Amino acid sequence: MLTPNPPAYDAAGLAVSLGEKPILHDLTFRVEPGAFVALLGPNGSGKTTLLRTLGGLLPYHGTLTLRGRPLRNWSDRARARAVAFVRQQPSLDFDFTVAEFVALGRGPHHGWLAAPSATDRQAVEAALAETDLAQLAGRPVSALSGGEQQRVLLAQALAQDAPVLLLDEPTAHLDVHHQYDLIGRVATLAEAGKTVIGAFHDLAFAARYADRLLVLRAGRLAAHGPPADVLTPALVRDVFRMEAEVEHGPDGLALRYLAPVAGSP
Repeated sequence: MLTPNPPAYDAAGLAVSLGEKPILHDLTFRVEPGAFVALLGPNGSGKTTLLRTLGGLLPYHGTLTLRGRPLRNWSDRARARAVAFVRQQPSLDFDFTVAEFVALGRGPHHGWLAAPSATDRQAVEAALAETDLAQLAGRPVSALSGGEQQRVLLAQALAQDAPVLLLDEPTAHLDVHHQYDLIGRVATLAEAGKTVIGAFHDLAFAARYADRLLVLRAGRLAAHGPPADVLTPALVRDVFRMEAEVEHGPDGLALRYLAPVAGSP
């Protein structure tokens, strides 16, 4: 039985290994419902592993609850109704139309072989409208630009209608315009109550939109909290090996890199 208003995720002593190699070590954090958490860290710090773990795709040690219940106790279908995961995808090479691909997100609700219901069709139409893809519904996804394909992936996750949305580097293959377009749409979802956890490379970009940052270093938790508390020159130097200036202004944080830190980390 789920507890009233539980955190979206609650982790204590969370550890994950791939094969015999430890990747995540003793992570303890909490994500409240409706939070927009930016997951930050250098390459190889464990961001994707953590997202896959939160998505129920990897075994783990320690405690990890999803909405008040141990994640390992959720069935695959129930978890898919609760968590939508947008993976890194540089190119979609499928024969599906945009509408057909987005409709795959309804699988956890009606089964893969069942005919779509009126509710399914409404969810797909709403997801297409939310991501400004309605006019492309009949186009093959393989014919779309990178920015349009990334919106298709987001639309599929929205059609899934899960209260938690996980994003693995959603802006990695997009130009600047599409980066801001996509992240603005995601921020709107969080403002409407959806819990969003996304991995990002750009620190200032993430801090501008997210209300909390979770920073990993070599698979360990380096910092977790509001951007104004987490994103400091000392953290940027220690974790990302860059000297930087961080200014707090009326429009949020402004980050300016000065020089790489000399020597080995």
